[in-house]
Amino acid sequence: MMTSVDTELIRVLGDPLRLRIVTLLARETLCTTHLVEETGAKQTNLSNHLRVLRKAGVVETEPCGRFTYYKLRPDVIAQLAGQFADLAESARTAAENKRACP
Repeated sequence: MMTSVDTELIRVLGDPLRLRIVTLLARETLCTTHLVEETGAKQTNLSNHLRVLRKAGVVETEPCGRFTYYKLRPDVIAQLAGQFADLAESARTAAENKRACP
């Protein structure tokens, strides 16, 4: 079984601050103000990272008055986890598929 992992999503989640945001949003829905408090990042920097996460489909927004709340899309994370699970299963059988040297 050959599988590929969504490299764009890996790149998006490879940034430490974006991964921290995703980790926080896995626990609760938060607004930008909460995320600034939790991460210590500047609001403009945080907004740029949230834009990248939205564009990648990892988070979605929920307007609430003058605030915007962000929540994690668990289906996207589950899909990526499934891709890694497939990759791990493929690696388990890789020892049996040893290619001979010419």
